[in-house]
Amino acid sequence: MDSSNRGPIDAETEALMTLAEWLERSLDAGANLILVRSGSEKSDVWLGDAGEESTDWKRCGVIRNAMVGKILEATHSGGNELTINGQTYRFNRSFAQAMNHGAIVFSPA
Repeated sequence: MDSSNRGPIDAETEALMTLAEWLERSLDAGANLILVRSGSEKSDVWLGDAGEESTDWKRCGVIRNAMVGKILEATHSGGNELTINGQTYRFNRSFAQAMNHGAIVFSPA
């Protein structure tokens, strides 16, 4: 999304756009999107099968925990259907334990 000719976007919109970007990547990879809280400031982003060993996952980046909090506020555990920038995403959100940390798992529905 090009926001150069628009006003600043709010935190919820930014969080949903971030989620949409990562959901697209997970769909392209045929994998779950897994956010692992690795510190007080950030969560690591992984793509993989949450039911498999984390050694088989692919680390793809980080998201600030403030942004993760906004994503959690905009979604709920279980089935979700969100339209973001005209694209509808259907996914399940669940929680897991990964690498001795809490993890949030987004799975295509």
